Amino acid sequence: MLNYVWYALIILGLSAAIYTDVSDLGTDAWNNNRSLTVGIEGAESRDSLFSHASDINLVVSPAAFKIWSGKEISDTLRISAKSSPSKDGASVALYMTPAKSLNTVLTKMASVNGKDNDLLATLTLSKNTDAAAGSVKFERISFVKMKEVTSSVLSYAETAVTIALGLIGIMALWLGVMKVAEEGGLIAIIAKAVKPITKFLYPDVPSDHPAMGAMIMNFSANFLGLGNAATPFGLKAMEELDKLNPEKGTATNAMCTFLAINTAGMTLIPATAIAIRASVGSSDPAIIIGTSLFGSTCATTVAILSAKLFENFPMTPTTFFERAKKNLKGFAIFFAVIFMLFAGIMSGAFSYLFSWVSVDFVRNFIQLFSIAAIPMLILIFLSFGFIKKVKVYETFVEGAKEGFNIAVRIIPYLVAMLAAIGIFRAGGAMEWLIYGLAFITDPIGMPAEALPMALMRPLSGSGSLGIMTEIITIHGPDTFLGILVSTFFGSSETTFYVLAVYFGSVGIKKTRHALPAGLLADVAGFLGALFIVKLLFG
Repeated sequence: MLNYVWYALIILGLSAAIYTDVSDLGTDAWNNNRSLTVGIEGAESRDSLFSHASDINLVVSPAAFKIWSGKEISDTLRISAKSSPSKDGASVALYMTPAKSLNTVLTKMASVNGKDNDLLATLTLSKNTDAAAGSVKFERISFVKMKEVTSSVLSYAETAVTIALGLIGIMALWLGVMKVAEEGGLIAIIAKAVKPITKFLYPDVPSDHPAMGAMIMNFSANFLGLGNAATPFGLKAMEELDKLNPEKGTATNAMCTFLAINTAGMTLIPATAIAIRASVGSSDPAIIIGTSLFGSTCATTVAILSAKLFENFPMTPTTFFERAKKNLKGFAIFFAVIFMLFAGIMSGAFSYLFSWVSVDFVRNFIQLFSIAAIPMLILIFLSFGFIKKVKVYETFVEGAKEGFNIAVRIIPYLVAMLAAIGIFRAGGAMEWLIYGLAFITDPIGMPAEALPMALMRPLSGSGSLGIMTEIITIHGPDTFLGILVSTFFGSSETTFYVLAVYFGSVGIKKTRHALPAGLLADVAGFLGALFIVKLLFG
């Protein structure tokens, strides 16, 4: 799936760029075929322009500018230029750098065609006059969008490497801390503490079965935002669950519930999103801890409810509707809740229901929690390992090595996705997408620019990471849009990737209700994220 998405981004970006450039040529958008009438100030004489380099001013009247560009200006323009000697006695070459304060088509032409915002032109002097007047024809400008695409793809490739290297520290830190917690037995204690919950979620799995411990460790890693660390535990859990599977090749209820919760991605510390925010200069990169926890809690709740509901209904066309008729009331209540959640956000009803809550209090609480969470968890995990006589330093270093390897391994994925996004955006396809999807995003108050992130997140972790990085780099990490897409990243998981990897590891071909439960969780997570970010930062 990612192959198609990646290829589509490139093709759409290039197509938009080519279409725009061809249209510009057809309409002469850059005035390639027109001359601008100017007055000349600063030249000693007509002959001096041909004999030696001169610093002059080109004077453009509002009337002449309108004839040339079709645009109106209120005041006369004066543009500094340097002329080069010429021997033909009729024209001279000019080099100029239009001031950005002019804010005209000339400054746009300079920015798109000059390496240093400069313009080259040819000044033809009027005949039978002194050096006071003439006409200027600027260098030919064409294929502007394609040039921007080339520049953008090279720039984004460099940015991708910079960001990936910036992730090394935080990934090494958390994998090192996680290794200490595992060696100290903290994971086993957590598994014992949540036994009542796991018994409800997985009634078919014995509480002392190895699958239970692996699932708990997987959830713990996910909860701490260590998705890469969670994968080995998840694969081990699937292997153990398959040993209990009476029908090989078909997902069991426990498998579907396990993966639905995985795709919900309930997270306390979205470490990757925090690291990206920090790398682009956020003043408070950890502010998304609270918003991500809210969004992922919504997703997890819907994941569990949908998995438990759907496990009673074999997902086949012939039997589904028969069972649905017998349990129509349950279906009606479930989808009514989903609809009310969606409609509530659209209409602002949730804001009304929570109007009694002080937004400042909630914001301050989340800020305090976000600031204290990371140092407190590090202190607790390392102190626990030290008390249990774990060699915390050696163990931490061992885990940190894996973090370094993971951060380096994502460089090709970031380069590939950011380069494609650079082509997509520089080519102009993003503007097309934003315009086309406005009728969906406007009613629920979601910025159209955030929709690609919501669509990509279930498909690919590296793809959504690239989109999130691109958005917060362009719009800023602490803007509403920057916080929203960061929360999206922390409120959901890569549904299709998780299902493909986990089910593929044990040869499951019939996934039953795992996919619809996971997609419902994604929707709930995005809506929950939108609601909480709008409430606090909208």
